[in-house]
Amino acid sequence: MRIAGPKEAPGERRVALTPKITRRFIDSGHSVAVEPGLGEAIGFPDSDYVDEGAEVRSDPLEGADLTLVVGPPSPELAAAIPEGSALVGFLDPFVVSEAIKTLADRRITSFAVEAIPRTTLAQSMDALSSQASAAGYHAVLLAATATPRFFPMLITAAGTIPPVKLLVLGAGVAGLQAIATAKRLGAVVSAYDIRPQVQEQIESLGARFIAAPVDSSAASASGYAKEVGDETQRRQQAALAEFVADSDVVITTAQIPGRPAPMLISREMVEQMRPSSVIVDVAAAGGGNCEVTRPGENIVHEGVLVMGPTDLAARVAVDASQMYARNLSAFVERITDDDGNLSFDFDDEIVTGACVSHDGSVVHPVTRRALESDQ
Repeated sequence: MRIAGPKEAPGERRVALTPKITRRFIDSGHSVAVEPGLGEAIGFPDSDYVDEGAEVRSDPLEGADLTLVVGPPSPELAAAIPEGSALVGFLDPFVVSEAIKTLADRRITSFAVEAIPRTTLAQSMDALSSQASAAGYHAVLLAATATPRFFPMLITAAGTIPPVKLLVLGAGVAGLQAIATAKRLGAVVSAYDIRPQVQEQIESLGARFIAAPVDSSAASASGYAKEVGDETQRRQQAALAEFVADSDVVITTAQIPGRPAPMLISREMVEQMRPSSVIVDVAAAGGGNCEVTRPGENIVHEGVLVMGPTDLAARVAVDASQMYARNLSAFVERITDDDGNLSFDFDDEIVTGACVSHDGSVVHPVTRRALESDQ
């Protein structure tokens, strides 16, 4: 099988193929072609790929059986992928894009890694979790550099400096990583999640689980949070207001697959925070958990710095790429037979759950419903 690694869109530093994973594919009998400069921005020069057995060529898609990407392909890239081949990457299957329509029209079998079921069997392929972990980690570092305070308690000749009070809202993978990172930096950490099931995980990391509305039914079958009603959201904000106001740093990470991020921090709650406080909204790409968040921007609102980064995992691109490439490698093993040829077992819940387009049609149920509503 021929595997292609085209360059990502400008601004995306992560890569789907690292030199190490390239060697794994080569050793499995596949051939690999990457576009010149694929990983140069993060210290993977073309020579590293060549050393591991890959071809570096300006047209890596030519003759490709399988294309691996990080971000959703542009319409131009989707149109260049060989007809009848396969594609794996983050495809944003919850909306219908021109790229997805093109993939279906070209009879490309595409798989969205964010749609891989969150099961024990699929853990090694769980790219959504690996990248969320990177995002949660870097969100805390971003806050640590933005706040004018020390994170840990310091006892100095000039007196004792108290530690930062840090609040994490949302305790999925990103939130739990944020808690762990903040604790390592010495902050006093509190956390909240609508799902009571995660209280034990929060407390096991040394954070305090704060009292606010919880709902056992808010956990989906996949383990992710589900959307809650307006009344529950209003009660959440009312209960969280005092904790937000008392925090020096707030990291918000609550996201719902396929839905806008839940609004946890209102404008009024921001205005009750102390000047020089910091909010890092990890959910900014989904609209944000904070009412004043502007995706991709940093703003100061009533003296509070509100950061809306949309590229947190890409800011730690080397390790994020290493994890992501391993996730893809595990998934590729799932869709190949013993001879190394593509083989799609649609009785396999992992394969079926991740498939967006196949045999000329959009097959992912969420994407298909969105397509039908557009027509």
